[in-house]
Amino acid sequence: MNASADDIGNATFWRDGYLLQRGFVGEDVVSQLRQISTQNLAQQLAPVEYEVDVNYPGSPTDQEADGAATVRRLLQSYSRHEAYRDWACNRQVVEKLSGLFGSSDICLSQCHHNCVMTKSPGYSSVTQWHQDNRYWSFDEENLISVWLALGDESTRNGCLRVIPGSHQLSLEQGRFDAAQFLRTDLNDNKSLTGSAVPITLSAGDVVFFHSKLLHAAGRNLSDDVKLSLVFTYHLASNHAISDTRSARFPSIPVGIR
Repeated sequence: MNASADDIGNATFWRDGYLLQRGFVGEDVVSQLRQISTQNLAQQLAPVEYEVDVNYPGSPTDQEADGAATVRRLLQSYSRHEAYRDWACNRQVVEKLSGLFGSSDICLSQCHHNCVMTKSPGYSSVTQWHQDNRYWSFDEENLISVWLALGDESTRNGCLRVIPGSHQLSLEQGRFDAAQFLRTDLNDNKSLTGSAVPITLSAGDVVFFHSKLLHAAGRNLSDDVKLSLVFTYHLASNHAISDTRSARFPSIPVGIR
């Protein structure tokens, strides 16, 4: 019996650590989400994270530097607008996640991602190689992020780059620096990043990626702001560890009932 498209997609996700779904979201929905995001960005509607806050390569060095008011992320998207909540709980998204997790008992984390990623020309920074789980605290390192492109994403404007299959690796602490980024001075790490691939996207494309997948992103060298809406999900049985950043806000049940 031939495998279904869903079965093939699930197998691809667990082999590579990510799954790309072209044209996953309709033009009307993308247009609405982009309009809301553009308005929020123009108003710098709090809460926001600025490029100067992260101290990544290419970001402004201090509050007095040029570009210090450049927004990096519009935080707490789930609470910002009904349209964001509708997308986060979209049945198509939840069904896809249910297939990947092997369960429909799923929650959305309000503590991680839950944002519009913005990348502005001129002052955008480089995000170095990392695994999200190195910053998150759950019973199990098994979360999935859903990245929706609200416009074209390419190597020119700083698209995601991933190392396929890296979610299956067990990497020693010494391969990461103090900020939990993959060290660039080690030959083993250089060999690993040499297998990286860019994920180029069009508006409405979605990437599902595992929290252990090594990923990075470059600077925006185009003339336009890049916008991506990102939410992270976990099984209801996978609890955030008390008194950590991951437990700061309650997760939202989104599973199919």
